[in-house]
Amino acid sequence: MKVTSKGIENGIIRSEFSMYGTCFDSHHIPCYSLPFRIEDAPHETVSYAFVLEDKDAYPVTGFTWIHWIGANLTRKEVYENESLTASDFIQGANSWISIQGNELSIEQASFYGGMTPPDKSHMYELHVYALDQLLDLQNGFYLNELFHKMSGHILGESVLKGIYQKIDMVS
Repeated sequence: MKVTSKGIENGIIRSEFSMYGTCFDSHHIPCYSLPFRIEDAPHETVSYAFVLEDKDAYPVTGFTWIHWIGANLTRKEVYENESLTASDFIQGANSWISIQGNELSIEQASFYGGMTPPDKSHMYELHVYALDQLLDLQNGFYLNELFHKMSGHILGESVLKGIYQKIDMVS
């Protein structure tokens, strides 16, 4: 299985999916979501789940920052800026629900929350899982719930990595 994204060029995440973009929610969190396409999934695939994470956030936050999670995706492509409009898959709570993320409500945090690294450029990982069933989850699910429900149902996995280059602002 392979995952690609038009939002990642030569291993670099394009700026419109981040703090340097032009689309923000009411809390000034980037909300213009990254597109991706799934190819060569196992024939028995019924649905997909995905997790966009930033392990480089650990030294700053004390945990891996979750930017976007979704499940019950039954198509092979998610389009640019679709997180706020898609109704044919469910989305879970991202790390903006945490204390470090200003404790947004579950409703506010259950969408794409774009890249805003506070310290330096970070490596982001999009994990996509091919599953043999739809998952019994609701919008606002947590990452641990996703992994519990996927257990024993993963047919394949692909990881797409991209570097988000933080721009040093010099005054």
